[in-house]
Amino acid sequence: MSLLVPIVMFGWIPVVLGLFSKLPPRRAVISSFLVAWLFLPMAAYPLPGLPDYTKMSATCWGVFIGAAIFDNKRILSFRPKLIDIPMIIWCLCPLASSLANNLGIYDGFSAVLDQTVTWGFPYIIGRLYFNDLESLQEFAVGILIGGLIYIPLCLYEIRMSPQLHSMFYGFTQHSFAQTIRSGGYRPMVFMEHGLMVGIWMISASFIGVCLWVSGVLKKLWNIPMVWLASTLIFTSILCKSTGATILFIVGICIFYATRKLNTKILILILILIPAVYLPLRASGTWNGYGLTDFIYNNFSKERALSLYTRFYNENALSSKALEKPLFGWGRWGRSRIYDENGSDASITDSRWVITLGENGLTGLISLTLTLLLPIIILLRSYNIKDWFGTKIAAASSLAILLGIYMIDNLVNAMTNPIFMVTAGGIISLVKEPLSAGKYSIEPIDEAWESLNFQPRFL
Repeated sequence: MSLLVPIVMFGWIPVVLGLFSKLPPRRAVISSFLVAWLFLPMAAYPLPGLPDYTKMSATCWGVFIGAAIFDNKRILSFRPKLIDIPMIIWCLCPLASSLANNLGIYDGFSAVLDQTVTWGFPYIIGRLYFNDLESLQEFAVGILIGGLIYIPLCLYEIRMSPQLHSMFYGFTQHSFAQTIRSGGYRPMVFMEHGLMVGIWMISASFIGVCLWVSGVLKKLWNIPMVWLASTLIFTSILCKSTGATILFIVGICIFYATRKLNTKILILILILIPAVYLPLRASGTWNGYGLTDFIYNNFSKERALSLYTRFYNENALSSKALEKPLFGWGRWGRSRIYDENGSDASITDSRWVITLGENGLTGLISLTLTLLLPIIILLRSYNIKDWFGTKIAAASSLAILLGIYMIDNLVNAMTNPIFMVTAGGIISLVKEPLSAGKYSIEPIDEAWESLNFQPRFL
């Protein structure tokens, strides 16, 4: 580990304060989140009496402290609403998990603080700074720019192997063996894993396509969006993350079909996939082995074996989790399975099974609602025919992206604060009770063009 690591990690919050002192608050928020998540090292420093200081906590604490100092009126104006109940439960349920397992109140409050910083802070920032259509559009452009910035870094590692993190920070953030794919390399850049880079790049690609096709953004940096979006898609495919590529294709199909047919059905299916999958898998009603047999006999034996290993572990872990169904087993690996020698014999890849094991059904349901409720809110608040007009297209594309991220959590556990900012922002679009009816906004391409919108926060 190089000397640059502590300099960057502990110097980051002062940098964020500098951004807040020089930029308008919203642009400071976007810039801080993007730069931190894209470039900070995957390092962790233990803090006495507090959760570890990590890339995640540096990212979230930095923005929250900056907002509290330079925009404290906005922070103090936050008032929780009924729509925030799932997030509140998700942040507080670790306390119940600790108490239910006799781990002590200290452990419970430490877990609550960790969960609140990781998930609650970005959500609150989304509620405060991206609570209307215009600010969500600016945030979407920020994600797009973040993807474009990563293009040359990904291409370098695809050709030269994942080594940027080691070159700058003196250590590799994950097993190098997992970067070798299909005779080449899967980039990690400065993120935890190649899977996280894959999801990040397809997210930027999806946003780019949606903003371009909807007419929201025709050029960026005076370059036509068709070229930028195409380069993003090309790079995303080269990242060799098969799951992320499939999710990108699914998102694009939903976007185009919903836009052409003016129907909610595909958005509802996007919501129903995790809503149906989770109870079937958690209860053991569907063990997944039939799917592995089908893939083994018709496609790839290697993929089938990998999927079988995943399902086998998930089935065993969910069975143990349901021994304490309400609040789970708490932290410290207590939800995992150990052999007769006391060695950890389980593999946990999926967010859902980790959450079920540690925080029980309370945690799993609240997290699922936190990610899916914003999509439902947007679907109920705006007519589907207006979803892809220039005014709402950014919010609707972010909502679809949130659904894609939720599906990714069924097989992976790539925590990214950008998605929680998205959830907090979209859910804030509720201005009236849902029973009051839907909003209807006519397409206003010409009026929006006259605003001469340009991303000015970087």
